[in-house]
Amino acid sequence: MVFSRLILLNTPHYNQLTQLVELDRACLGGLWRKKGYQRELDNPDSSLLVLSLESNSIIGCGCFWAILEEAHIVLLMIHPNYQGQGLGQLLLYSLLKKAVNCNLERATLEVQVSNQSAIAVYQKIGFQLAGRRKGYYQKTGKDALILWRGHLNHPRFREDLSHWWSHISDRLSQSSWQLSLEGGDDDISGKNK
Repeated sequence: MVFSRLILLNTPHYNQLTQLVELDRACLGGLWRKKGYQRELDNPDSSLLVLSLESNSIIGCGCFWAILEEAHIVLLMIHPNYQGQGLGQLLLYSLLKKAVNCNLERATLEVQVSNQSAIAVYQKIGFQLAGRRKGYYQKTGKDALILWRGHLNHPRFREDLSHWWSHISDRLSQSSWQLSLEGGDDDISGKNK
């Protein structure tokens, strides 16, 4: 008998800032500090989402800034112990769904050149190469690829999101995850939009 594990998707609370910093250290080597995450929570142009276990332990985080008509995805991280289970795809989907609901027209992000698994996920949802930033990652000196996805407000993209949601749901089920949305967030599946 296989038991489902509950995963919660929501906006973090101020009492979870320390956990966000710990996750950041584990995933990104300490990119942001507590004040940085607090600034994102306080900023009306920032959308910050977390994935938590039933125990309230944060295992994933994603964030975008709404800049004019663009969702600039600045964070997307899953704790190393939980990677490869579809949770990163869930976070990316959730950020894009939120961007669509905010009537944003395009999305952009930077990804490390060597992160082939992340690049493959971004390409599945239609992100394309827009450029390269030499030495972007200060700690390693590695380059970043700039990826871009347009037409978020197009009906075809909403259809693509719906198909992608089906794929993500299957992937989560295979990894025994059951998704719960805290606080009655938007219909994440996109079927009501």
